[in-house]
Amino acid sequence: MITVTRFDGTELIVNADLIEFVEATPDTVLSMTTGRKVIVRESPEDVVLATLVYKHNILLGPEIVQRS
Repeated sequence: MITVTRFDGTELIVNADLIEFVEATPDTVLSMTTGRKVIVRESPEDVVLATLVYKHNILLGPEIVQRS
């Protein structure tokens, strides 16, 4: 899951596995495999980066931070 921001400022958590493609038209539009489209404030590059970080955490696990 990744967090994106709608144009009204509300945050939305999206299942990154359901993103079919990302368009800049010039607003960023996420087209989901469900047929739904979501317009967000983030750039296409930011959406891709967030998706890559999400996938990395799924495959390799998040970094464990030790509290002192």
